[in-house]
Amino acid sequence: MPSWQSYVVHPFLRFFIKRKLAKSLTPDQARAAFDQQPPVNVSGVTFSPGQEGGVTGEWAESGRASAGLMLYLHGGGYFACSPVTHRPITGGFAGHGLKVFAPDYRLAPEHPFPAAIEDALAAYRALIMSHDPHKLVVAGDSAGGGLALGLLLAAREAELPMPAGLVLFSPWTDLAVTGASIQTNDKRDSTLIASRIPEVAALYLNGVPADTPQASPLYGDLSGLPPVLVQVSDREVLLDDSTRLAAKIQAANGQAELSIWRNLPHVWQINQSFLPEARQALAEAADFAKATLASMAPAA
Repeated sequence: MPSWQSYVVHPFLRFFIKRKLAKSLTPDQARAAFDQQPPVNVSGVTFSPGQEGGVTGEWAESGRASAGLMLYLHGGGYFACSPVTHRPITGGFAGHGLKVFAPDYRLAPEHPFPAAIEDALAAYRALIMSHDPHKLVVAGDSAGGGLALGLLLAAREAELPMPAGLVLFSPWTDLAVTGASIQTNDKRDSTLIASRIPEVAALYLNGVPADTPQASPLYGDLSGLPPVLVQVSDREVLLDDSTRLAAKIQAANGQAELSIWRNLPHVWQINQSFLPEARQALAEAADFAKATLASMAPAA
C-alpha cells in the first residue's frame, strides 16, 4: 500500500516543479526549477571532487567496506542538474556500501548530443582501466538512465567490456516520444509535462534523428547487456519508456527486471528524506547492484 507521504508529495511537486516548468521559456529558467535547492549532505557519506578520463565529477563514499564501484549518471533532461543535485541518490548508494563516481557531464543546449555520451564514455573508459569492469555497476535516472544505456551501446561499439550490471530509475529511452503513457499519464505525472518533452529532446538532439540509438537506446540493439534493473512509477509519462525497454531486452535474451511502483513521482528515489518508498527502492537497487557484482566474483 502506498505511504501517506506518497500522496502528499504530488501537490508539492506540482507547485514547486511542474508549475515552474510550465512557465519556463528558456533552458536557464527551466534549470532553475531543478537546481534551486541547496546541496544535500547524507549522514555518514563523504562527497569529494574527482576527475575520471578528463571529466570532472564527484565521488560519494562511506566508511563501510566497499561492495564495489558505481558510475552514476544524473538526470535532468540533458540540460539541467548535476552530481550535487543528485546527492540523495549517490549518497544513498554509498551508504549501502558502494563507492560512487558521478561525472558532471556537459549539458545541452550549449553542448548537445553526443557531448554527454562522449563524457560518460571517457569516464567509463578511465574507470575500467583502473578497476576490474566486473567490479563496476552503471546506473542513472531519467535522462541519465538513457545516457547509461547509450553509454553501454557506445562501449560495445568501442569493443570495451561490459560492467557487472545496470540500474535504471525511470529512464528516458525514447527521444522520439512515442510511448502511449506520454499522453495517458500527463495529468497524473506531478513533475514532467508531456507537451514540453519534445522541446527538451530537440535541445539535446540539435538536428540528430530522434531514433539515433545512442540518444534513444530503445531503438538500438539491446543484446549482450549485463543484468538490468528498471524501477518506474505507474503515474509517470515515461512509464512506457521503461516497459518497452524491459520487453525489448528480454526479447533479445537479456535479463531485465522491471519493478513498477504505485503512486510515486518521477525519480522518487531522490526524495530519500521524505518518502519511505524512496529508501525502499534505493535499498532494492543497491541489493541488485551488489548481487550482480557478487555474481562476477571469481570462485574461491
